[in-house]
Amino acid sequence: MSKREIHLPNKARDLYEAVRALPIVSPHGHCDPRWWAQNDPFSDPAELLIVPDHYVFRMLYSQGVPLDKLGVGVPQEQRDARTIFRVFADHWHCFLGTPSRGWVEHTFYETLDVDCDLSPETADRVFDQISEKLRDPSFLPRSLFESFNIEVLATTDWATDALDHHSVILSSGWSGRVIPTFRPDAVLNPIRRDYAASMALLAEQTNSDLTDFDTYLDALRQRRAFFKIKGATATDHDVPNLMTQWLPRSEIEHLHQNARSGTISAVDAERYYGHMLIEMAQMSAEDGLVMQLHVGSTRNTNRELFESLGPDKGADIPKAVDFVGGLDGLLNRVGNNPNLQVLVFTLDETTYARELAPMAGHWPCLKIGPPWWFHDSLNGMRRYFDQVVESAGYFILTGFNDDTRAFLSIPARHDTWRRAVALHLADQIERGVLGQQDAQMLAQQLCYDLAVKAYRLS
Repeated sequence: MSKREIHLPNKARDLYEAVRALPIVSPHGHCDPRWWAQNDPFSDPAELLIVPDHYVFRMLYSQGVPLDKLGVGVPQEQRDARTIFRVFADHWHCFLGTPSRGWVEHTFYETLDVDCDLSPETADRVFDQISEKLRDPSFLPRSLFESFNIEVLATTDWATDALDHHSVILSSGWSGRVIPTFRPDAVLNPIRRDYAASMALLAEQTNSDLTDFDTYLDALRQRRAFFKIKGATATDHDVPNLMTQWLPRSEIEHLHQNARSGTISAVDAERYYGHMLIEMAQMSAEDGLVMQLHVGSTRNTNRELFESLGPDKGADIPKAVDFVGGLDGLLNRVGNNPNLQVLVFTLDETTYARELAPMAGHWPCLKIGPPWWFHDSLNGMRRYFDQVVESAGYFILTGFNDDTRAFLSIPARHDTWRRAVALHLADQIERGVLGQQDAQMLAQQLCYDLAVKAYRLS
């Protein structure tokens, strides 16, 4: 199988070639820092490409394949990697037309040098070729990090994570930059089922009883400072229902007591979390950590899977979001602070032109994250540019992040973005909106500079 050909019109090809080899900045994702701390070989093709990738296994589940047949929720020592890969190959045609197809093909033919097309008949051959590659020292996690030309990669880590793997990386002498991201959902949102255990661990780590609200806030500041020492530049927040409201001190203290005792109602838990997002924004204005808000997903809609296997099993679905009302409390409390930077990601594309672009075109703290999750595709990127640029320009965008658990897909995802940028800017030239020189400058910004600036990585 030869390397993939990139089919682009001439103007787009010129723009693409100028940014194709730029360093990769991966400022938000969910890769495991253990990979670079231990630098052990990846175990097998299924563990690397199928089991952790919900884009892949949700497609197969929709075609009637039970998740345990794909190794999901099955201990690694009980999985048959070859059988899992054969199931994947049997359903390879189902991915036609999806971005996942392009990402996997890029991984197979650009990264792993697979020499034939994947099919049910070639499944074992492809499996064996990938397995052999994974035993090669040049395919160890650190070597791949370097060959992918990754300049910085951010993981996403719970607020109570000890960051031991990050400590190992920092002390190893290796030059790769892998940094944590502070994700405090489990100690902010009382409705989560891991809230009580996470709060107990937070109390232990900070030598605090967390019984009063001030002590609780101080504990969160301690953890944020610890993450910064390990290299963090950002926080990340999953926001199931966007509602921010600053509550009077007596009320938030009362809600905090109810949250700690496990007696808080669902309605009050949402109000409590909405207040805590404002507290996090105020802390970001103080300590400089960029605040990411991921909004617009109804989580765990398949309740049977959630109860048996837990979250992140492919059943999260986009939903409508009110950004103007939902961010009102936060923005009118701290949105004019020049030290605050809030990056907003949404699965509700209808808000791009109607709300997000006009809001980011006014509030200096707001920037719009790239197309996320279901919209991380060539068409999703085109819709994004078409809907946000005319209202707010290019410099309220944050460049690209891959937001992936699948390490080997990172170059493919950034390549998709770089092609989308080239196509968009070439179209702007054709329509007389941009000149060639401005388009070349914007290609560099969109593929590298804006991400570095948005995440304060320099």
